[in-house]
Amino acid sequence: MAAAQTARESVHAAAAGAMTALGGTFAALSVWERELGRLRVLVNTGELAEGEEDFPEDESYPVHEFPEIAEILHERWVGDGEPNAWVETAEGPEPGAYAHPDARPGGSWGRAAALRRRGRGCCVVAPIVLHGRAWGELYVARRVGEPVFDRDDADFATVLAAVTAAGIAQTERLEEARRLAFTDPLTGLANRRLVDMRLDEAVDRHHADGTVVSLVVCDLNGLKRVNDSLGHAVGDRLLERFGSLLSLCGAMLPGALVARLGGDEFCLLAVGPPADEVVHAAGELCRRAAELDLGEGVACGVASTGEQIGPVRSARRLFRLADAAQYRAKAARSEKPVVAGREGPDDPVVRLAESPPEAGPERRRFRNRRDG
Repeated sequence: MAAAQTARESVHAAAAGAMTALGGTFAALSVWERELGRLRVLVNTGELAEGEEDFPEDESYPVHEFPEIAEILHERWVGDGEPNAWVETAEGPEPGAYAHPDARPGGSWGRAAALRRRGRGCCVVAPIVLHGRAWGELYVARRVGEPVFDRDDADFATVLAAVTAAGIAQTERLEEARRLAFTDPLTGLANRRLVDMRLDEAVDRHHADGTVVSLVVCDLNGLKRVNDSLGHAVGDRLLERFGSLLSLCGAMLPGALVARLGGDEFCLLAVGPPADEVVHAAGELCRRAAELDLGEGVACGVASTGEQIGPVRSARRLFRLADAAQYRAKAARSEKPVVAGREGPDDPVVRLAESPPEAGPERRRFRNRRDG
């Protein structure tokens, strides 16, 4: 779990490790969704029965079908220490194997039926406690004909559940660190760091298979006036509102990344959709931004490998082209996006086949944002 890079990898490592340690043939890790009153399976591993998936989209079970887990997952059990694991079989609870003192004599009919239905003979169930609250359960099973789990197995499963809880806590901390590292705190959009990383990856993919990569760079007009006349709190609300519009328009392009670069500058990165679809989404953004109560619309520049812009050898060049197009849109007070490589009355041309001069405004703007 410590080596896992994602939450999915972490829970899979926990389930697979517990299955190996306990000599099981199947394992699952489930989370208790309190607000929905259900156990939702995060991962299955080992010998999967028909209908089971490694990472199910929506495999869940009402907690009331498993009365013993509902009792154990109650906070009063957490207050008395870590709840212990117990064993069940396809015929009912294994005599003497329970650690839960209030376990019903008849056991869980839901679990027994599930074992029989999936060709398994027994299972050990270990509640997971995280941050002082019941979080979910670790479940390990063996196929029919194999030895039934015993008291020692249940005790070992209790230890494994505690180790799993520690691993989940670490994963949550890492996920939070990643979120903070790649998220703009005001708008909740991606930040410049994530854009740089994704754009580099996208351009590499373009070089490998010709995938269209498009970048929209936006400058929100009128923010300084709002800040100076109405205060920065109102300016922040304008930024948040525009960020929501950008997110809404970005949703028109499957998989698009929307980000705040800093200050009043935003961008949208699309990988795959044709350039025309990206320009259409940028046009919709311009239209909606012009209708905001505050601000003065937005200046949008678009650069796409699907346009006649020459070879894009680096992410830096695509960003420079989009940035230059946005600068032209701002200077012309264009109500529509300016598209690098296009010309005509509705699509002002931006010709940047070669890099702009070092002293030019486009180059200065890009360098300051990139390096500052």
